[in-house]
Amino acid sequence: MVTRFLPYRWRSRLAAAQHDRAAKGVLDTPPIVPADDGLVIFSMIGTAVLLPYLVAVKSLWRQLGRGRVVVLDDGTLNPADRAVLAHHCGNPAIIPIASVDRGEFPKGGCWERLLTILDRPGHEYWLQLDSDTVTLGPVTEVVQAIAANRAFTLLGGPEGAIGALPFAEIGRRYYPGGAVDGHVQARVESRLAAMPDAERWRYIRGCAGFAGFPSGCEGRAMAAELLGLLRGAVGDGVTEWGSEQVMSNMLIANLPDPVLLPYERYLNYEAEAWGLQARLVHFFGTHRHRHGAYAVATHRAIADLAKRAAA
Repeated sequence: MVTRFLPYRWRSRLAAAQHDRAAKGVLDTPPIVPADDGLVIFSMIGTAVLLPYLVAVKSLWRQLGRGRVVVLDDGTLNPADRAVLAHHCGNPAIIPIASVDRGEFPKGGCWERLLTILDRPGHEYWLQLDSDTVTLGPVTEVVQAIAANRAFTLLGGPEGAIGALPFAEIGRRYYPGGAVDGHVQARVESRLAAMPDAERWRYIRGCAGFAGFPSGCEGRAMAAELLGLLRGAVGDGVTEWGSEQVMSNMLIANLPDPVLLPYERYLNYEAEAWGLQARLVHFFGTHRHRHGAYAVATHRAIADLAKRAAA
């Protein structure tokens, strides 16, 4: 195609526009019929991701067939957005980001999203869903995790399948040369072995884009203790983008018997084709619009939603 000769930023914009056109079809699909049944499907969104979010939440709800929707407003949702959400998501609760009590925790970087989950589990299971995910088929492992009230997480990559390991073991396996600089996640992971109680605490190389938090989990108490360890290791790095994902990995790893979603079925899109067994794809960051795959997945999900309406 001629577009392959264009500069990357132009190709990226064209692919994003292609995806936006694909996502508009979600407005013609049936609304979610929420149920107060102990499951909350939760996301932080704003006006810029409204249509992709509807694809994400509707395609997941299509497979779960249960739960109610709660949204954390990043501060940009307008009255028209709220009307769309009310119609398509069963009049969901919308929490203003400014209302989240951060206490000692950082501001921004999705920390308010995580704190909202930790403050509200009670008798409900909270499922964190990023707006750039698309569910493509039955999510059996997720259904089972919710039924058993076990935490789950999408993995950061296939190497995460080694499971929840003590901090000290993570350091020995992945950073034998000791502490490194760079992205906050690498800085933290490479310092885990030197943290207090490194044999007691566990860590998963997960991804916060799709994660489940069981009812009755310890919430802020555990997070506050772990935050102290993070500050001791990377100082002001706890305010950087990606630090909230590190905390999510720590929390889930230290909850009872967490479920690690098999990466061949639940994956992050890295500009490579996924297999027929893929059930959920996370179109994150740099590769989001590469090869038009996000638009293809969005079309597929919307077609499935329309098929349900016709049945």
